[in-house]
Amino acid sequence: MSRNWIESIVGALVLGVAVWFLAYSYQTGAGASVGDGQRIIAKFTSADGISTGAAVRISGIDVGKVADLKLDPSTYLAEVTLALDASAKIPADSSIAVKSESLLGGRYLAIEPGAETTMLANGGEIKYTQPAVSLEDLIGKLIFTSSKDKK
Repeated sequence: MSRNWIESIVGALVLGVAVWFLAYSYQTGAGASVGDGQRIIAKFTSADGISTGAAVRISGIDVGKVADLKLDPSTYLAEVTLALDASAKIPADSSIAVKSESLLGGRYLAIEPGAETTMLANGGEIKYTQPAVSLEDLIGKLIFTSSKDKK
């Protein structure tokens, strides 16, 4: 009989921790108001690793999320729509780059604010973009340049 009580208590603790984890992840993730303000567009030659919901950061601080990804049929560029917080004012000459969170993956967009005093309006476009650096391409270049040096 006492064994059933112990199992019930352990089960209740596990269930309580699971509920706490769900509430915490909702508060820090999907429940946040980041990205409810303005929409900005950026066009990349390659948007490898970026997906809907990826973070958009300025100086390491989350200011929005990727709202949509699509291919521009006329230029064949990846058109990324950013949903930014209303308090994030982006200078018109800002640049944006695809960055890696770690060696194992996980990409986000980093905005480098410019110096102009005019800000991008809702629906504006960041003109200066930089795609992700491909680790595979860098390793391939290293291998081929070192093999040419040996000849």
